[in-house]
Amino acid sequence: CAVKAAHVLSEIAKNEEMKKPCIEADLVPTLIPLLESRDQEMLLHAGRAIGRICYDNRDLQEELVKVGVIPSLVQILTDYAESEPLVHVALLALYNLADLDTAKEALSKTKVAEQLVKQLRRAENHERLEIVFEVLQALAENDALKVQLVEAGVPEVLSEILLRLQGSSQAEDTCIVKAASDLIVSLLLGAHLSLELKVAKNTAKALFLILSRHESSQGKKYMNFPFGLFTSIIVFLTSLTCLVLPLSSDGNCLRMVQLGVIHQLLDLLEKHVQSEDTSVQHAALSALQNLAIPVVSKVQMLEEGVAERIETLLRSESPPVQFKLLGTLRMLADGQ
Repeated sequence: CAVKAAHVLSEIAKNEEMKKPCIEADLVPTLIPLLESRDQEMLLHAGRAIGRICYDNRDLQEELVKVGVIPSLVQILTDYAESEPLVHVALLALYNLADLDTAKEALSKTKVAEQLVKQLRRAENHERLEIVFEVLQALAENDALKVQLVEAGVPEVLSEILLRLQGSSQAEDTCIVKAASDLIVSLLLGAHLSLELKVAKNTAKALFLILSRHESSQGKKYMNFPFGLFTSIIVFLTSLTCLVLPLSSDGNCLRMVQLGVIHQLLDLLEKHVQSEDTSVQHAALSALQNLAIPVVSKVQMLEEGVAERIETLLRSESPPVQFKLLGTLRMLADGQ
């Protein structure tokens, strides 16, 4: 009887006009304890009803977090990881709550990172990957959760996804690649150096392989495939590559130059040279300067006309960017 009632409520809540009466009748507090049920059908209908009633209602969502719904959602992901309907309901709920600071704080006290990694590995369609990415992207804004995501192996799984989908021309795959790239950048941004190094180590291999495979198929000339999706990740990984990859750092930097990363960075700079947001310019210039440290890289960069391309970028109206551009030119000239 209770299962049928929950089912009816979940169907009623589909109607936008019925949400207010459901709220006024205090149905949400009645439904929340049902998330502790061991009956999967009950969990499914109660979860759907709560999600539909509370959708786009920040006050109600805050109340859900306050009464402890977060641990229940993570428990559902843990206990029923192979139940597609229940996982979908739990992920949707986390997606709707993850922007709340209170929800992030509550999630930081759970093992949600481990469960999201499991779902990333299990995902068999683009829709499931997209919703997991959305949840991860929101959680990556929280420093404590960012550490947990890295420790749980999120960068490694993202690297696997990038390698699996690289080269695909399907629009859906392109969206997934973009989302995975953006998420890696989010894990890098603002992280402690040790965390940055771990992310970079676990994703740089994928970047090298992708660049190498494209070079093999297109030749060593300028890469014109949809690598704009990777520009942000290239900037940050290149900045760390010379520090974190094994063997000779000079050799790694030269390899990145030979693979055409320099021209990708310069293209990125040209597109953003007049932008008011100088964060991309600073990141790209930092990457260029790191790559210009080894003498062998300087020689290669000068032979490819990098100095001339940098000179054309001095039209930027940002003094800090101009200063960094001049500094890069000085680094290229130093020792030559």
